[in-house]
Amino acid sequence: MKIAIGYPPLESEKGVPQLSQNRQFQWTAPGPMAYFIYPVIPASAATLLKAKRYEVVWLDGLAEKWSYQQWLDQVKKAKPDLIMMEAKTPVIKSYWRVIKDLKRLFTVHYSLFTVLVGDHVTALPEESMKNSPVDYILTGGDYDFLLLNLVEHLTKGKELEPGIWYREAAAFLNPSGLKSSTRRVFPAAAYVNTGKFKLNHGLNSLPIIDRDLTKWWLYAYKNSNFYRAPGAYTMFGRDCWWGKCTFCSWTTLYPGKCYRTLEVSKALDEVGNLIENFYVKEIMDDSGTFPVGDWLKEFCQGMIERGYNRKVRMNCNMRFNAGLSEKDYQLMGQAGFRFILYGLESASQETLDRINKNLKVEQIEPVLRWAKKAGLMPHLTVMVGYPWEDEKDVQKTISLAEYFFKKGLADSLQATIVIPYPGTPLFAYCQKEGLLKTKDWDHSDMREPVMKTKVSEKKLMSAVRNLYTRSIWTPRFMINTLSQLKSIDGIRYVGFQALKYFGKLWEFKGV
Repeated sequence: MKIAIGYPPLESEKGVPQLSQNRQFQWTAPGPMAYFIYPVIPASAATLLKAKRYEVVWLDGLAEKWSYQQWLDQVKKAKPDLIMMEAKTPVIKSYWRVIKDLKRLFTVHYSLFTVLVGDHVTALPEESMKNSPVDYILTGGDYDFLLLNLVEHLTKGKELEPGIWYREAAAFLNPSGLKSSTRRVFPAAAYVNTGKFKLNHGLNSLPIIDRDLTKWWLYAYKNSNFYRAPGAYTMFGRDCWWGKCTFCSWTTLYPGKCYRTLEVSKALDEVGNLIENFYVKEIMDDSGTFPVGDWLKEFCQGMIERGYNRKVRMNCNMRFNAGLSEKDYQLMGQAGFRFILYGLESASQETLDRINKNLKVEQIEPVLRWAKKAGLMPHLTVMVGYPWEDEKDVQKTISLAEYFFKKGLADSLQATIVIPYPGTPLFAYCQKEGLLKTKDWDHSDMREPVMKTKVSEKKLMSAVRNLYTRSIWTPRFMINTLSQLKSIDGIRYVGFQALKYFGKLWEFKGV
């Protein structure tokens, strides 16, 4: 059986969609400012299938910079038996059209199974079953394991695991795995499911990701998280050990109580593979929150003992309330960590409590000071547009971010409009309180508020711009930036950050 894993190009005046590895969807500016994040779980799915001797083709039309027609032509040329695509809320309607196009493209003599995965279809699987001819929906975040299970069901008659939606009279391959020409095709029928997904798969059973199969070089050179290129992505944990922030779309895929990690030795082996076989200079581990405690200490010590800290820089996501000490940050610095991303979200304690960040505002500054003292470069994510916040709350957040940049405690920032994604507690709250301005998913792309708020849309959009301009254009930030222009890596990094900055201004150009 031949399986394709791909992302269709979605041609839009909004720019380029960031679909992979994003908890909060965004469009990025087209042209030289466009970049693509390596999709770790789809890459894991491709590797797992190949390890089981299935033929796999990687068709990321976004990263390849194909037109939509070129992508369709590539699918037709590959002639897969099944194609899996990861969808997100703001583009789900476009995906329904893509699936219809794929069904029209493949004739009655050669049919194609279509499979959707991701946070949106996990939250609302019935919606996509009703609005498109999709054959299967794999819910939850372990869709690499579920895709293998589905393929083995189709080819070997293996029982489907929990978390899979399908049509009652679905097409199938007989257990002997005969060629596609022998496939029986049934008309569309009512859909059923195998129950609630379970995150009970052991990550240590996964093979090291096949970077060549998944065309790692498409994602290795243009990324604002990489100071030095080429870079690579990993996920040593799934996904965040807290996993309770009410706005985060990935809590739909990975509730915090199900957090799992690779064994430290296997994580270090993957780092070694990236260094020795692909000459990677920087690694972004995109676990929702990097493992802490004994795991982190053992990992750092292993990086030092194996000498990896002299060859590669590690980047990660972290929480301010991770329970790390100044000594822990010093160890991370010694182990080769550089970029560390924190979700600040708001300067309002009421907001932090209501979105369940489990964070006190006064915890933030000491942690940033420890990180900077250890040689790390903190990145802050900030959002505006919470329904209960007024203009004073918004200005307080802008002022706090500006303060951290003035003090040299932050090196970069991402500012957006908060969006209530289906499946999240924030979405449920908005439904209950009648706060949703629209359920047209096209608008859920962080470029405009979709919740009723105490602050006007114009002022919220202006606040996002102010977060960039007032935070970044500070003397300390400019001095730090100029100091990085002493090397080719520094010039490239600053140049890409500048493109990203102007891309954000372009994104909110209507303000």
